[in-house]
Amino acid sequence: MGKVQAGGALALGVGNQVWMLENAIYSILSPEGYASILWKDASRTKEAAEKMKLTAQDLYKLKVIDKIIKEPKQEQEESFTKIAKNLKKEIQNSIKEMECMSPKELVENRYQKFRNMGEYQILS
Repeated sequence: MGKVQAGGALALGVGNQVWMLENAIYSILSPEGYASILWKDASRTKEAAEKMKLTAQDLYKLKVIDKIIKEPKQEQEESFTKIAKNLKKEIQNSIKEMECMSPKELVENRYQKFRNMGEYQILS
């Protein structure tokens, strides 16, 4: 239902927790832009999107996001209300958990989150 792109991705991604709606994408660049830059061919959008790993499921596996928020199967007016209620509940639970942490623990938690994010490979 949504997408975060450009500088907004970084601004939203620096908290102790990052969540995504299950059908959202999260990227600093559109797949069209990526394909145009990498291959000089915007028609390779699908291939670019797969390589970019911008879905909630991909980013959860890479530990970039902490939680995937489920969405109703059909988009209807009441779907948005349901999503908002689910988000409210998740936010309230998260705040309760973090209220029990000291400022030092919160900072350490965020530090560890970023240290464990993503995958890398050492080339020899």
